[in-house]
Amino acid sequence: MIETTYAWASAAAGGEPSGGITGWATDLMERLGAPGAGVAIALENLFPPLPSEVILPLAGFTAAQGRMSLVAALVWTTLGSVAGALALYGVGALIGRDRIRALVARLPLVKLSDLDRTEAWFARHGGKAVFFGRMIPIFRSLISVPAGLERMRMGAFLLYTTLGSLLWNTVFVLAGYWLGDNWTTVQDLVGVYSKAVVAAVAVAVAAFLAVRIVKARGGRHRGTPAREHHQRELERDRIL
Repeated sequence: MIETTYAWASAAAGGEPSGGITGWATDLMERLGAPGAGVAIALENLFPPLPSEVILPLAGFTAAQGRMSLVAALVWTTLGSVAGALALYGVGALIGRDRIRALVARLPLVKLSDLDRTEAWFARHGGKAVFFGRMIPIFRSLISVPAGLERMRMGAFLLYTTLGSLLWNTVFVLAGYWLGDNWTTVQDLVGVYSKAVVAAVAVAVAAFLAVRIVKARGGRHRGTPAREHHQRELERDRIL
């Protein structure tokens, strides 16, 4: 990005970094060094619109310029990832399973049995979900919330979050370190990956809703079973 190149040129000349996310991250690293990269990544976890594919390669490029050590960049960005994940785990724990069930009981086209199956799946595969989730755009942040909802053991959560974050961060920090002035090409490549993930999620959600709408219409024609509706009401009243 021209904006980023100008940011570094300005910084080198003693001027202010350019605006936008790149300028903000640049300024943070200029002021705080490697801990600034950690702060930026912690905020990226809490606010997914902040792109790690910009911050991490930028940290690597900063290390290549001698403004911080490569090891410090890896350590601090991973600490930032874990800190952000812990905050979202806390959000999930505060919301609690009962509130989620009450919400699902009110949603059209979604059944409590769907939530039960999801909970059962997470109980079996929560560790893998957290580990691999740290390497998938969008889910990188969101995976911490169900871990908190299900009160996943803290030791296991920290282990899988740290390992997944370290792997993801290392790839992008090293890419920025090795690519030097061309580090912004990483953003373009990850952008394609992110769009593919968003498209796949959109297709899956659309397919789920389409199937449920068809089933709901078929149920109305045959007469919707009152038992399921009564069960929803009992569940909602018990929680509320």
